[in-house]
Amino acid sequence: MFLKVFKEKSNQKYVNKLLSMRRSGVNPNKVKTVAVLLNASEYIDFESFRAYFKQLGLNSPKHKIVAFTLDDKMQSSKWESYFSPKDFGWKGKIHHSDLDSFVKEDYDVLISYYKEDILYLNLITAMSNANLKVGLSTRDERLFDLILDVEPKDMKTFKSEFKKYLTILNKL
Repeated sequence: MFLKVFKEKSNQKYVNKLLSMRRSGVNPNKVKTVAVLLNASEYIDFESFRAYFKQLGLNSPKHKIVAFTLDDKMQSSKWESYFSPKDFGWKGKIHHSDLDSFVKEDYDVLISYYKEDILYLNLITAMSNANLKVGLSTRDERLFDLILDVEPKDMKTFKSEFKKYLTILNKL
């Protein structure tokens, strides 16, 4: 129990270190690849994102959707990849190969589709090499380049706002 608390403190310090070193600068290129980071307890409809990307004309096979769950034994065939707290070590160390490659991939946009303030979701967002980071949570504004203050269950509003801002930023 005590080790868990120290491990979480270690990971939070690592998040703060990453965010203090972060340079916010979005390149002018059009969006081709999108990654989505979900909290399975808030939203689990992967297919709605795939359909939305097709609707926007984003047909890259490199799109990736990853979900976080508190249940270590959770398995679902409809999820591309999922992770849980057991997949993390001390100081931001990742023990999950798919998650490690997800973080290192240079996506054009990362959508952090969660409202709850969960350390592991924030850690993945902070570690990501994505060019433009879009989030729903306003708890730590340093994590995102663009924050859309909508509820995760309100996908319709998210879709319209996301498209509107990508158009304004000349990303579509």
